[in-house]
Amino acid sequence: MRNIAIFILAIVCVACTNKRICMENECIYGSHQTQFAFWSNAAEQMEVRLYNDAQTADFETIALSKDAQDFWRATVKADLAGKFYTVRSFQNGQWYAESPGIFAKATNVNGTRAAILDMQATNPEGWQNDQRPAMKDPTDIVIYETHVRDFTMSPNSGVDHKGKFLGLAERVDYLVDLGITHLQILPFFDYGSIDETTLANNKYNWGYDPVNYNVPEGGYSSDPYDPATRIREAKQMIMALHKAGIRVVMDVVYNHTYNAEGCALGRVVPQYFYRMNEDGTYANGSGCGNETASDHEMMRRFMIESVCYWAREYHIDGFRFDLMGIHDQETMRQIRAALDEIDPSILTYGEGWAAMAPAYPYEELAMKQWTYKMPRVGAFSDDIRNALIGSPFDHERGFASGNPAGVKDVMRGLIACPEWSGEPAQHISYITCHDNYCLRDRIEVSATNETEETRLRMNKLAQTAVLVSQGTSFLYGGEEVYRTKRGIDNSFQSPDSINIIPWENRDRYADLHDYYQAMIAIRRAHKGFRLGCAEAVKEHVEFLDADNEQVIIYRIKDLEGIDDAKSLIVILNGSEKAVEAEIPDAQYAVLAQDAKANVQGLDKIKADHVTVEPYSATILAEE
Repeated sequence: MRNIAIFILAIVCVACTNKRICMENECIYGSHQTQFAFWSNAAEQMEVRLYNDAQTADFETIALSKDAQDFWRATVKADLAGKFYTVRSFQNGQWYAESPGIFAKATNVNGTRAAILDMQATNPEGWQNDQRPAMKDPTDIVIYETHVRDFTMSPNSGVDHKGKFLGLAERVDYLVDLGITHLQILPFFDYGSIDETTLANNKYNWGYDPVNYNVPEGGYSSDPYDPATRIREAKQMIMALHKAGIRVVMDVVYNHTYNAEGCALGRVVPQYFYRMNEDGTYANGSGCGNETASDHEMMRRFMIESVCYWAREYHIDGFRFDLMGIHDQETMRQIRAALDEIDPSILTYGEGWAAMAPAYPYEELAMKQWTYKMPRVGAFSDDIRNALIGSPFDHERGFASGNPAGVKDVMRGLIACPEWSGEPAQHISYITCHDNYCLRDRIEVSATNETEETRLRMNKLAQTAVLVSQGTSFLYGGEEVYRTKRGIDNSFQSPDSINIIPWENRDRYADLHDYYQAMIAIRRAHKGFRLGCAEAVKEHVEFLDADNEQVIIYRIKDLEGIDDAKSLIVILNGSEKAVEAEIPDAQYAVLAQDAKANVQGLDKIKADHVTVEPYSATILAEE
């Protein structure tokens, strides 16, 4: 090893979002020079180790010099394309282990060294013309959640690149046909639980164990050893979805890291990026061994610049924040403001809770009940979820499976829980996601004595409530083909046989799939189900007397100039018996009835009452 000549960079980089020094600029490649800049307010010395390739042990040492903003900088006057680097810091009398840096954008296999490359060279053909699909209003959105591997690993998926970025791109036609607008993809940044050198072993993980936040996961690429391939193929996937009119939401996990002391955040500036207990141990609001400190200036800046990087470099259209309740509200507001400068239509929403109590004042956290304090940042509604199908923490039934106890919470969910959501789009209406039981399994563990036909009716009823709610609709991928995880409620590392979407069910359960497809079309065709603002919901929505605690009559009225229908009526029957429901006397198109649905209408009736079959919804559009 030897020291090489360096030229210290004295220029302060300016971030486009906050007019301050940009952490994103850790490595800026140019054909004549490469600039390095790493932030640390605690280091006494810092250095870069420059490697000729991803495996060699020999390296050249580049000493870094500290500027007034605590950035350690150097410029190398040479073309370093194809080389790799790590950074390490000296403090408290010791050199900490090497890492690829906090903001590495490309890495070797398993992410231990950062790669130096020209990001322009990673763009697939036509990338310069890639555009976000049009979106008029946030409540127009129907989100479908999937995992890169789940989506195509089935032997019946019909793709060549099973479990890969390119494989997902091959099945875009299915998503278009289903009618969704946004695809939320479980974490596809570089994560720690999969050994990218042994992918043939088919080890599985959801990916909620971040290592390199700004690098795509190599396990989803055709060649994890080539730093550019994973980047290019992730962009190809996104471009294929955009061409099909579907936006891409990235599941991001800034609330914790795979480990604390072994990752870049913990090695470059030990402990700074984490909340610590008084006894010197790591706080653990994530339940994963540590929690990050979004309230610390540079962690906040890192999160802001990271999402902006994905939005600019990869054209990501939205971000779902894992355990968002660990982050502070001010950070979420600043993230929203920074993304607005790029494109105000980029989505932001997350889980408004934490796994355990975070080490930060509760009233300042981005918890669900404070959603209204974070304009245009949404939160998942466990209110409507628990009311419709029961809590994931017990085996009790919900409204859709015969338990009337949650009827009032279903009604609150239909109007997007205004007491905490602020505006309807901030209310993410859902009943299942990757966490906990999938819908089929959840109903089976609570309605164990019912026939499959009855459980399928319960399934449809629950999703109908989601798709007619005034909030933003969210569906877990595969529910429409009656997926099962065989009773496993936490499948984060279960094998493919548990997690894959069973494409063979598309024909077996065609009636269920077609119902989901029709309900999505009905939602998208009728603005009355997505009025868009709390005042409009208050003005146009009413609940009619049902005379039955297991029936909800939900009416959206006075829709002239808003919807083709004069009014819309949804009757949800969560009981095992048919019921008679009184409605305003009028001429109606029947959009859904007896577990069938059609956006063009199943029938036309002139009536002041209607029969609603057991465990089903009737939807009427007044003509």
